[in-house]
Amino acid sequence: MRDDVPLVLDSVTHLAADAAGRAALCASHGGVYAAWYAARRGVSSVILHDAGIGRERAGLGGLDWLAERSVPAACIGHRSARIGDGGDMLARGRLSAVNAPAALLGLVEGMAAAEALAILAAAGLPPSRTTETMDEARREIAGQGRGGVRVMALDSNGLVVPEDAGHIVVTGSHGGLLGGRPETAAKAAVRAALYNDAGIGVDEAGTSRLPALEARGIAGACVSCFSARIGDAMSTWNDGFVSALNPLAASRGGRIGQSARDFVAAMLEHV
Repeated sequence: MRDDVPLVLDSVTHLAADAAGRAALCASHGGVYAAWYAARRGVSSVILHDAGIGRERAGLGGLDWLAERSVPAACIGHRSARIGDGGDMLARGRLSAVNAPAALLGLVEGMAAAEALAILAAAGLPPSRTTETMDEARREIAGQGRGGVRVMALDSNGLVVPEDAGHIVVTGSHGGLLGGRPETAAKAAVRAALYNDAGIGVDEAGTSRLPALEARGIAGACVSCFSARIGDAMSTWNDGFVSALNPLAASRGGRIGQSARDFVAAMLEHV
């Protein structure tokens, strides 16, 4: 595969071995973990999604991390294109933030995603290289379960495993479907799931998992990106306040404005 042919993907976790040396547009949030993952795959440069920017500017945190390693990177604004949908980001996206190495190549805020990606692909940049490790956390929140139902904190929805079926997952992931595909909402039949609303954004993409979860009998909610840091499950748990939920969650006592802890308590009420 030619290095000057860019990649367009719904998630940074879809980057494969052929990513090395190529520019990539990935519809993941622009947090540090997504940036690290892209660098580990050896991309020459990357465009991510600003996920509403949010608390402590976590949705852009990866740009500075990549700049420190001389990797050009930018983020697409959440009001211009859907998070989790690489095709939509390419078609409609406009840059909301650019790091210093990307600015040196001519990327600017407001630029169309397609133009920015073409510039990055034509720049002939070397593969990024990092030997750093950065494991996403998966942990049980001790003492919070009831009746055999556990409460798991996962920095990424990608860390859901079959054994999570019937339990509650509190994630740091955005609440958007990948490529609009309902099957990407959750990888197991969990009892309830919490996500970050990624600023909700255009087409309400940041909460699009919720109807898909409802159809599968899963209570789902999102916390505001301004209340909790995206990519950080323990921030969802400790800081998050519910900004959106599906009807099943509401029927079990979930409500807008509720803390994440109180939401989980409501989901456990009838266990």
